[in-house]
Amino acid sequence: MNLTTLSSQFRRVSLVLMLAFTSCDSFLEEVPDDRVSLDDLDKAAQLLTNAYSDASFAFTDWMTDDFTYTVGTTLRPSHQQMYTWGDPTSDPTEQDTPGFFWYQTYTAISHANEVLQILDDLEIDDSEKARRDAIKSEALLTRAYGHFMLVNLFSEEFNFVNRGSGLGVPYIETPETEFLVEYERPTVKKVYDEIEDDMRLGLDLLDDTYFTNSGKYHFNRNAALAFAARFYLYKADFIRSLEYSDQLLGSNPEAFVRDLTSTEFKAAESSITGFPQLYASPDLSSNLMLMRKISLVQRTDFAYGIDRNDYGSLFATHPFDEATDERENPAFVKGQNALFPVRYESLFERNSINSNVGTPYHIAPVFRGEEVLLNRAEANLYGNNLDEALADLQVLTDRRYSGADVTLSLAGLRTFFGRDSDPDFSNQDILLNYLLLERRKEFLGQGMRWFDIKRYSISFDHLGPSGSVIGTLQSDDKRKVLQIPTSAIEVGGLEPNAR
Repeated sequence: MNLTTLSSQFRRVSLVLMLAFTSCDSFLEEVPDDRVSLDDLDKAAQLLTNAYSDASFAFTDWMTDDFTYTVGTTLRPSHQQMYTWGDPTSDPTEQDTPGFFWYQTYTAISHANEVLQILDDLEIDDSEKARRDAIKSEALLTRAYGHFMLVNLFSEEFNFVNRGSGLGVPYIETPETEFLVEYERPTVKKVYDEIEDDMRLGLDLLDDTYFTNSGKYHFNRNAALAFAARFYLYKADFIRSLEYSDQLLGSNPEAFVRDLTSTEFKAAESSITGFPQLYASPDLSSNLMLMRKISLVQRTDFAYGIDRNDYGSLFATHPFDEATDERENPAFVKGQNALFPVRYESLFERNSINSNVGTPYHIAPVFRGEEVLLNRAEANLYGNNLDEALADLQVLTDRRYSGADVTLSLAGLRTFFGRDSDPDFSNQDILLNYLLLERRKEFLGQGMRWFDIKRYSISFDHLGPSGSVIGTLQSDDKRKVLQIPTSAIEVGGLEPNAR
């Protein structure tokens, strides 16, 4: 088992309009003023439902060490390009591609900007000020989150060495009013600073009372705290990551972790529709925010899966005798040689009642209590608060493993990793590797592994259909930074990422 050390982490050294497509399908090729007339708060709030990008980032899993070449599924050219870390040449309207994510996310940001532009000038009476602030909060948080995802996919990670000195992505703060505007790429640090400003102000203005019946589909306070915890973790500001994690989890983190060992979840394992419905239910306190994602990653006949042997081996890898990792089942059979964990319900929106064509999608829990728990453990680990980190890892462990004593200890973890008397691996290193293993299992197929691969300089091979190595992603590989879409480079004048 390849292990990661903390010391290695310290050693590591236009967009919406240009995106595009230059075709009449681009919404920015319409007259800029042909837009919703935001003359009251109801219309502003309604427009904000479009400020959540419906592009899934789960396609990044095809580029990770979890997924393998899958025989018997539909493999598009873009899939095979991403599998070998190439730059997809697909049209940016093709879902589950970097170009689609870029375009859809900047489009969502543009809706947030339209709302923000009008709110301060909108004439309202004193009784509406609280609602205006709540709408402004949601617009700021969606804008911040959209840019956060873009910069972490299309730029270098913010780490201890570079401190965000690499090229970021354009931070768009005003609606587009001109055609074919050119943008520049500020540094990652500059983008992070802008995200932080929006996020913190959004948190200050946030008011959950305006999301009474649909709170899990908006930036409610718990989701915003989870966002802040992730943001500061990726920024390597562990003190603040811990601060926001604590605000959410408090002294009762168990309340935010679904119990897969429970009777409810065990009973649902027999249903490939019932299980994902329960898993993504807005009634679960562990699901902090849900988003509709246009995607085919949940389809069993589409793209890549996890090798069957590797799948079983991953969930059998734990430090407990005779225990069962309840995350292993249920699983879909994918193609001839792969599996895929049942997490998403495969949904389809028809273009009309009698139509057989439409939009495939799923509901994704984009912020979850389990992630915040793992973020807090990681922040504590860097602060050398090992007892606290171990306690949070125990909370997750208790709700994932059944059938045996699953008590964690540093001594037991050292034995599990084969490092009983290895001075090169500190207790921090041991806990870090267990945390990365648990995060890998917890978010398998949900697009989170790619960010750990970037943050921790993880290298690995990808195999082809014959089982031989067809590519290697090195620890410092430039291809870990997704390429800016061609249209944004050629029309928008953006500098491409190095290759």
